[in-house]
Amino acid sequence: MTVILPGFAAFTALAALAHSESVALPGLVTMGGNLLFVMHVTPLIVTGTLAHSLAQRLTEAEDLAARAIQRYDVSLALLSVTASAGAAWVIGRLAHSPAATEAGRNTLFLAGLMLLAGAVHPQAATAAPVAWVFVVAFVGYRDFRRPWPWAVTLHPAGHLPTFFLCLAVFVGGLAALTRTRRPA
Repeated sequence: MTVILPGFAAFTALAALAHSESVALPGLVTMGGNLLFVMHVTPLIVTGTLAHSLAQRLTEAEDLAARAIQRYDVSLALLSVTASAGAAWVIGRLAHSPAATEAGRNTLFLAGLMLLAGAVHPQAATAAPVAWVFVVAFVGYRDFRRPWPWAVTLHPAGHLPTFFLCLAVFVGGLAALTRTRRPA
């Protein structure tokens, strides 16, 4: 919790203060630039702090059969991602900012991706969401402001199929977390 709470505070502050900030990046497959909002990067604060917290291990406590560590891990992931997504949604509604609302939805997707990658290889947990954000930033657009269907973190906030996909990835990540034993 000593890492999660400051990460949540940083995520919320960025969502409140920089929800409309963007930068045009060069496109690798398009002739124009690609628009990258700060809100596309802010979920990495949540995924990074969560990955760090889940990677911490006290071997003696976790080896006791009486402790349900995986349940605690799932609870931590669920609470931190739900709180972050909820904060982004509230900020998005109050500030009339679709980008802030997208940050909440994208937090679901990127946290799920982080948990799924961590189930495959623990060191991939932090790298997978970062790689996704930067791949999507450079090759996620067909043309300026029109993302490819696979670039779900660039889709508009109100796109329900994207929301349900992001939610499914997060639930899949939680399921993978229940079956993953953390390395010593």
